[in-house]
Amino acid sequence: MYTYNDFDEAFVRNRVAQFRAQVERRIDGSLTEDEFKPLRLMNGLYLQLHAYMLRVAVPYGTLNSAQMRQLAFIADKWDKGYGHFTTRQNIQYNWPELRDVPDMLDALADVGMHAIQTSGNTIRNVTADHFAGAAADEIEDPRPVAELLRQWSTDHPEFQFLPRKFKIAVTGSSTDRAVTKAHDIGLRMVRNEAGEPGFEVIIGGGLGRTPMVGKVIRDFLPREDLLPYCEAIVSVYNVLGRRDNKYKARIKITVHENGLDVMRDKIEAAFAEKKAQFDGVDQELLAGIEQHFAAPTFKTADTAGYEAARLANPAFRSWTDTNLSAHKADGYAIVSISIKKHGNTPGDATSDQMRVMADLAERYGHNELRISHEQNVILPHVHKSDLHAIYTALREADLATANIGLISDIIACPGMDYCALATARSIPVAQEIAERFEELKLEHEVGPLKIKISGCINACGHHHVGHIGILGLDRAGVENYQITLGGDGSEDATIGERAGPGFSSEDIVPAIERLVLGYIEMRESPEETFLSAYRRLGMAPFKAVLYPSEEKANAA
Repeated sequence: MYTYNDFDEAFVRNRVAQFRAQVERRIDGSLTEDEFKPLRLMNGLYLQLHAYMLRVAVPYGTLNSAQMRQLAFIADKWDKGYGHFTTRQNIQYNWPELRDVPDMLDALADVGMHAIQTSGNTIRNVTADHFAGAAADEIEDPRPVAELLRQWSTDHPEFQFLPRKFKIAVTGSSTDRAVTKAHDIGLRMVRNEAGEPGFEVIIGGGLGRTPMVGKVIRDFLPREDLLPYCEAIVSVYNVLGRRDNKYKARIKITVHENGLDVMRDKIEAAFAEKKAQFDGVDQELLAGIEQHFAAPTFKTADTAGYEAARLANPAFRSWTDTNLSAHKADGYAIVSISIKKHGNTPGDATSDQMRVMADLAERYGHNELRISHEQNVILPHVHKSDLHAIYTALREADLATANIGLISDIIACPGMDYCALATARSIPVAQEIAERFEELKLEHEVGPLKIKISGCINACGHHHVGHIGILGLDRAGVENYQITLGGDGSEDATIGERAGPGFSSEDIVPAIERLVLGYIEMRESPEETFLSAYRRLGMAPFKAVLYPSEEKANAA
């Protein structure tokens, strides 16, 4: 993984010193909160319902053990002993004291981390496939490109005050695990007819109050053209994007209002100029970055013990069935660690759990961890002979829940428990759904099913692309939860369709139970997933299950 050089170190340290002085001025009253706001947002510091919140960047979701241990240390010293992993592969601390934030940032800098551009109308943390560099279906590891984009976008003088925030995601696989079509720029690695790797470039995706699936603006962009082309996209948006209405300021609206053909013409013209200006400097930089991402030296060992343990231990076998993915190296697996034990807050990990995961990565996982946009933690390189030892350690740390991809592996934003923008709670709904299906012992029978919950229309929980999406709203001071069906965040991205009237906080979990039990009755076989059944049958039968009284009234 990438290691800071002298320039990176000096840049981050100078930024921390600058912010320390700004914090001191806020505390002594020299700055009002309104004056301080743009300064703190540039450094990832929000003011939430109850306290400040610091959002720390985890570029393209990649961490080493020392960094994870430092996150645990920060949680203990300056927060309440835990952190919250987000859908942008970041970590948030919800309870810091303002006077302590500069010390937190210094501690992050000690291990090559920061909170720069995790907020504001700028290019945010660049995200990537959480299996990058390990996945069996990958064309190339996309993280060197993601790191190039990170370095280019950090403190870019032209792009610090864009019309609105700007998000980029990249994947090196045909299987889209990075939700690229819901981003301002989505980059999917593909091959041309000559077999050369390049990128399908997608623009104008996004969720929020106006959800849109991104549109392909280039079917194939040569790898060496990527950075000037991205700069062309952002520079055109910076000129055309609306600043009169923040709700219409994202690039998805710019594309919609101007049309894809107009945007393409302007971007291609800007690209021609930008490419000449870059003159290959970016490729020299990329070549240096790539050296940081060499694959580890994979070991060779007998896997007979792993197979024997699977046969002897049903709980271990269940965990391996759900929490492992195919690795590109023989004898290896990708381990997804669920931090969504039934009834727990999705995305929360205690400092002790962070240390356990750091230790396992160091001992068994080539010193690498990943944060997924689904709010779990990944050990990307694990030999199968070590899996039973890892499982045993995870079980002792309350981290061995076998539910990856199942109904309790819920994405949920912090909602009204923390967020000043939220209009309803998300966390209790996620907890109650997970507990209900654990009680029913139906989770494995239901099979793959993605539930995503947002506590407001900003859609930080990605509810629009959930197979079942839940949106919490305020209706005359009462929490009301709308359900959407058929959303998909994969390479076949689809925005879910609203099922009908919303449900109260007391009725939303029973409604989800009816919906899932109805799906089990309607599916053609246990192999037909919820999403496949919905696409085959359409909304009507699912709506009838959700609103039985309405169905009876229509029949009468």
